[in-house]
Amino acid sequence: MDVLPTGTHEGEVRETTLTRAPKSTPQEVEPGLQRSTVVAIWAITAAFAAVTLLRSAQVGIPLRDPGGKIVLERFEIAVELLLLFVALDAIWACLWGRRSLLALPRVLRERWPWRRVWPVAMAVVVYHLVYICYRNLKSWDAFRLDRDHNLQGVDRAIFDGHTPAVMLHQLFGQDTAALVFNDIYNSFPKLVTVAVVGTLVWVRPVRRSYLFFASMLWIWILGTATYYLVPSLGPFATYPQDFVGLTETAVTRSQNTYLEQRAHLLADPSAHDAFASISAFASLHVGVTCTIMLMAYRYGRRKLAIALGVYLGAVVVSTIYVGMHFVVDDVAGVVIAVLAVRLGQLTVGSSVSPHRSDALEDPPPRTRRPADSRAP
Repeated sequence: MDVLPTGTHEGEVRETTLTRAPKSTPQEVEPGLQRSTVVAIWAITAAFAAVTLLRSAQVGIPLRDPGGKIVLERFEIAVELLLLFVALDAIWACLWGRRSLLALPRVLRERWPWRRVWPVAMAVVVYHLVYICYRNLKSWDAFRLDRDHNLQGVDRAIFDGHTPAVMLHQLFGQDTAALVFNDIYNSFPKLVTVAVVGTLVWVRPVRRSYLFFASMLWIWILGTATYYLVPSLGPFATYPQDFVGLTETAVTRSQNTYLEQRAHLLADPSAHDAFASISAFASLHVGVTCTIMLMAYRYGRRKLAIALGVYLGAVVVSTIYVGMHFVVDDVAGVVIAVLAVRLGQLTVGSSVSPHRSDALEDPPPRTRRPADSRAP
């Protein structure tokens, strides 16, 4: 038999039992980013920037972003998309909670407290800092001797002396298929931007989104390392005769531009617009896409992961078909994706789970029923 505390009436106990405790506001319950994660993210970024500056001094070329087309334009698109997603997040919260859109400013303040705003803003800035380092290191890889003949030899050994790209041309044809694989290949930048920004906005709390964010930093860094480990240009540059029959597409025009840019850089490294964009091993079209797929699976989005798996398969085929990568490049891309996800977990710490382990609301306190209460 339960004993009521002195001075407490039975009616008060029933009222306490039946009345739901008020929910905590998002400002109170949104878990902030762990300090160790912030330190780790900036340490990784600083180390990668230091490597970039050392390589810059070695080749005698400053960091560049010709016309702002490589990084600045991507950063502007990411910020615009971020603002759009934040607005949609608040509007959806209003509609889901059956609140008037007049309450939108209040909902924005509730759903986006400062402890959530600054980590997301930091992530967007850091991501593009790492990306500009990646693109410049990739450009300076042009000064190293390529190993394309070795990679082609591995491909032919796997396929019994046949060239994979030629086999795909014979299988799919060189007209309509070229247009389809062109679209698949060029959809990659859009996927990456939407994935990075969307995860930061919609995965809550923010420390869970940083698991994906850290993995994305690592995939660019690991990709850069493989560029220098095995310098290469890609099949289209070394074996152009295998691709002369393809219908002209945006990809084939880009390939010609890449070769011209590389030649310009090698001829006049001091030119302000000298910048190369060719490196094949490993394929980051495959590596980054695989990272996104693996993280979707880890976040419990199984259907999305399956869809991304199908898309990944299409990307693999497209990279070989259009001649941007050897098969071994794509295999290497998958390997570094698995490693990037593992390093991403180590970066944020084992306490950060991809599953919803941090509650966004405090559970109502449990109270004891009086002895004579009856279930309804």
